[in-house]
Order: sequence, then C-alpha cells, then structure tokens
Amino acid sequence: MFSIAIDGPAGAGKSTVAKRLAADCQMIYVDTGAMYRTIGYYILQQGLNPKNPEDVIPQLPNIHIGISYSQEGGQRISLNGKDVSQEIRLPEMSMASSNVSAIPQVRSFLLDLQRNMAKEYDVIMDGRDIGTVVLPNADLKIFLTASPEERSRRRFLEYQAKGLPTSYEDTLADVQKRDYQDSHREVAPLKQAQDAVLLDTTGLNFEQTVEQIKLIIKERFCHVL
Repeated sequence: MFSIAIDGPAGAGKSTVAKRLAADCQMIYVDTGAMYRTIGYYILQQGLNPKNPEDVIPQLPNIHIGISYSQEGGQRISLNGKDVSQEIRLPEMSMASSNVSAIPQVRSFLLDLQRNMAKEYDVIMDGRDIGTVVLPNADLKIFLTASPEERSRRRFLEYQAKGLPTSYEDTLADVQKRDYQDSHREVAPLKQAQDAVLLDTTGLNFEQTVEQIKLIIKERFCHVL
C-alpha cells in the first residue's frame, strides 16, 4: 500500500487539496479532522463540554463513526448511522474538534481506525499529526501551511459561500486560537515531521498548490501519477 501524509494548521487547505489529489491519483482520501469533528459534534449534542475529559471519555463507547467513499475519492461521515458530513463543518465544530483532540483517550480511540485504513488502501490522509504519529512511515509527508491571515481569508470565504454568519475578524481570531491550542497541546502537538516537505501556499491558488504537490509526487514516485 502507498500512503501520503498531509499535515498543517487550520485553514491551510489540507482537506480540499488532499481530496483533489486522491481523485487524480486514484487513492482513498481520509480526512482525520472530520473524525475529531464528529466526536466534538456528538459531545456538544449531548450538552457536554468537549474540553472536559470527564465529559468526553465515558461517551466514547457510544460513538460509532462510519466512513464511506465516492468514486472520486470523497469521504462521507456518519455518526451512529446518521450522515453528519454537513453538520460537522459548522464553524463551532472547529474548536470542539481541537478540544477533543487534546484528550489522549480520544486520539487512541481513533488511531487504530486510521492506521487500518492505510493498511487496506492506498491513502492520502490529512490532519495535524499524520506524519509524526498516525503514519510515521508514510511514503511521502507534506507539511502544508500559509500565513494566518491567508488561511483566515480562505476560511471566511468558505463560510460566506455556505451562508454561515461570521466575520473575517472572528475567523482570524479563531484560526489564531486554534493554532496556539494545536501546537501547544501535550499530546501529539502540531509540528512538521523531520522528513516532511514544507509547502507554504501563501500567494498560491488552489490549482497551483495541487500542481506543486503533484510535482513532488512525480519526482519521488513517478508510478503514482
């Protein structure tokens, strides 16, 4: 099996880029952030605090995450049999995801699921600790980033397109808070793997970013594309 790990901060475009690459390379796209968002969503639906381990850990046995794929490499997420692919993309799910992901038992809960996917399929997996923890032996590791202002602009435009009420200033504050929390948590903090290729996409559009990664793949693994 062949695996590509794409890590990076919130709003770097990991999911969008990884989804496109998976379709072009005929690989399976695995959005690990969606799994954490699903847990955060469940906890909020129960009226509990996603930052409190005492609220979250006892609920894990009640959470059953299902994953299905389209022919284009897309991923759909279900929670206890219900498709929640849209609900987990609401703005408030970003911080809920970050909060539950800081709990070691949550990361352990999802780790086997993520690793088993890489054993069964050729995968492109994105997240914040894929190259450092989940798939430390990935064939290729990319650390995708951009300036906080650029990432906030992209996310704000995404929210606007979906008709979600927010402002650029609130989006920037959320991105900066998320950056700090993800990089300072005790368990699997966000950081670039030593053998990862750094790609700063500030000033690059989506197509340019995809082409940059394709060039890296072609240079190293000409058989993939």
